[in-house]
Amino acid sequence: MNVTIEKNSAVYGIINVNVVEADYADKVKKELRTIGAKRVIPGFRQGHAPMPTLVRMFGKQVKSEVLNDVVYDAVITHIRDNKLHVLGEPLPLEKKEINLSDKDYDFQYEVGFAPEIDITVDKSVKLPRYDIEVSEQMYKDEDEALRKRFAKQEPGEVTDDRSLIKGSLQQLNADGSVNENEGAIQVTNAIIAPFTFKDDKQKALFVDKHVNDKVVFNPYDSCNGNAAELSSMLNIEKNIAGDVHSDFVLAISEIIVMKDAEHDQPFYDSVFGKDKVQDEAAYEAAVKEGLAVQLARNSEELFDVTARNYFVEKYGDMELPTEFLKKWLVVRNEELTAENIDKEYEHMLPSLKWQLIEERIANVLNIEIKEDDVMEYAKAVANRQFIQYGITNMDDATITEYAKRLLNDNNTRSRIVEATSEMKLFSTLRNNVTIEKKTVSFDEFKKIAEETKAL
Repeated sequence: MNVTIEKNSAVYGIINVNVVEADYADKVKKELRTIGAKRVIPGFRQGHAPMPTLVRMFGKQVKSEVLNDVVYDAVITHIRDNKLHVLGEPLPLEKKEINLSDKDYDFQYEVGFAPEIDITVDKSVKLPRYDIEVSEQMYKDEDEALRKRFAKQEPGEVTDDRSLIKGSLQQLNADGSVNENEGAIQVTNAIIAPFTFKDDKQKALFVDKHVNDKVVFNPYDSCNGNAAELSSMLNIEKNIAGDVHSDFVLAISEIIVMKDAEHDQPFYDSVFGKDKVQDEAAYEAAVKEGLAVQLARNSEELFDVTARNYFVEKYGDMELPTEFLKKWLVVRNEELTAENIDKEYEHMLPSLKWQLIEERIANVLNIEIKEDDVMEYAKAVANRQFIQYGITNMDDATITEYAKRLLNDNNTRSRIVEATSEMKLFSTLRNNVTIEKKTVSFDEFKKIAEETKAL
């Protein structure tokens, strides 16, 4: 077998494969013997059909399949051995008609090559980074949110917008009287949380109420008929809850109000962990530091977009095997046709250019993704999920175990590996270019971010 390549341009070529009978004959005979052993051939006992019969019945199909495999393997091996950076997959230039009489064949495959990109990544590259200033208002807002998050329940005299209300709940008739019929719904130890109501009119009925007050409201309207919420509120089965449309009266026996946490040691311990913060000044510094860390992620994301735009603008004017790529996309995607491929190609072109630039940057900076990198990113994802549920001090062992479960899912793992690669690329990039830092207000940052769109 002889494999050669003709490059018609820097990004397009033809791989020629010359095949002689010796390259495929033994594989054809082996496949025919396998068919003879497994299939029942009319007129012969299983496994005893002579080779001429097998050739006559299956020879053309088997020869065609073997040739296809042999030739394609030769093309892929040639690409790998010669370290050719191809785009997409090789495509046969024409469909060959295979017969039993021909011995030698010439096959041709189209290939598209990635363009050579001479990228400079060093300190001569200057890129801006916008750091957001932590304002006093940001600190006050975060402090208020933390105090509310760790608020304590205590008896209250009057309801407010976060009160829990206890009492007896009775179903009413259409005329407003208490329904005393058998089967009427009554809950002696009801707990109502008006702040969870979806209907503002129903929520307003519970404003400024006191112990011993009675409130007439409609549970169905309060939750927009959500059967699960009605079932919990009225202590009835979910399958009948959605049919309860009547008003109810709540006789208030107790009001539980949420008192914002005070700046004391138990509060500091709840927020940051035991004894990590011990006074007001340290608390303020820790809160501001936490805000700075959160805002830094915004700054890093904007830097990444800015860096991507810089490299795409500088190196994105590249030669690509456009017609080959369009043909390849149509072959591999049933939804694409000659009529819609132009639009789809233009849509995917920016991502393709960035992918090629990204690969080149990774080569220049010798970036490698290791399993430890993937695990660290997965742990960061796990930790962020815990924080979303208000768990800010989860131990490392639990975070690691949760990260392992994330990586056990193939789809999740694929996304995490891709995100890890991108994160490491930009992380390494920051250490190899000159970053011009600028501190801006949050409003200024938002304006800059809105004006900076990924190319």
